Amino acid sequence: MIKAEYCKHTLKFKFDAGTSRGILKTHEAFIFKLWDDSQAEIVGLGEAAPLKGLSPEFGPDFENRIQKVVNELNRAVLDFDSLKTILFEKESPYPASIQFALETALLDLENGGQRKIYENDFSAGTDSIPINGLIWMGNETFMAEQIEKKLRAGFKTIKMKIGAIDFDTEFKLLKSIRARFPASELTLRVDANGAFDFQKAQEVLTQLAELEIHSIEQPIRTKQYDEMAQLCAHTPVPIALDEELIGLKKEERESVLQQIKPQFLIFKPTLLGGLRATAEWIALAENMQIGWWITSALESNIGLNAIAQFTYAQRNPMPQGLGTGQLYHNNFDSPLTIDNGHIHYIQSKKWNLDLLT
Repeated sequence: MIKAEYCKHTLKFKFDAGTSRGILKTHEAFIFKLWDDSQAEIVGLGEAAPLKGLSPEFGPDFENRIQKVVNELNRAVLDFDSLKTILFEKESPYPASIQFALETALLDLENGGQRKIYENDFSAGTDSIPINGLIWMGNETFMAEQIEKKLRAGFKTIKMKIGAIDFDTEFKLLKSIRARFPASELTLRVDANGAFDFQKAQEVLTQLAELEIHSIEQPIRTKQYDEMAQLCAHTPVPIALDEELIGLKKEERESVLQQIKPQFLIFKPTLLGGLRATAEWIALAENMQIGWWITSALESNIGLNAIAQFTYAQRNPMPQGLGTGQLYHNNFDSPLTIDNGHIHYIQSKKWNLDLLT
């Protein structure tokens, strides 16, 4: 029968991570462990790490909810197939990040507890995934330093968060990049995290078009469907929905997309309800001929590893928004490596999970 437990790990940023919702210094991750009591030495791991201000389940009682789930699983006397049916075939009873963690842990367990969530060329170490280099919000000097590091590291797609400092300064930074690298050599994405009002967003889109920006994520805050639809209908820069997707019920997804008609969608498994829910979103996007890519959401290397393997399995050639695993002082050592704007799974590197207690 399947048994469960969890441990809490507080990730510590190497810098003050600026977003339009404030500064992040730490991020709490809860690591689920699943095993079959007949083979207790084989353990699958999954990560639940909801984001403050974005994850509906985030709050002071979240750890209590995790403990409740663990207690319920241990009382339920479920075998592997029964839990897999609950997680992958039935309506999920769990909050988004917990669903993601349990799915991941169960797939890891199924594959021998080796952190191989999917058997594919990425997890085998023979292929890699192109990703964008993320530029965090901060003062002009800090952002400029990050840009130089990403360019030196060989990234061909850079995403800059905007909306924290004045847009004139942010635009100047973007313009300085474009002056050095034309759109044929370097793709520029921006992420507003809903920072602008409708009128300001129109002005920002017009300015960004001058720089041949690939896309802007969430230019205005969520639930302004009419305003977002107007922006998408007339924008000179493709618009990607991100936060807009969080918390939508399955029966709401298509109608919201039909109303807004975005150019792109961005999928974060931790926030959307896990791997199964993300696969459903992908199928809907492709059916509606909407472009998409997948983004991690500040998970540790345990969660990032699962998202990267899942992402590779979807065979989307666009640069993805996967993290680099280098944000934290105390991340778990893993086979994930960034080289020349790609994330790789290096077979010769080993996991070190000594930080799990």
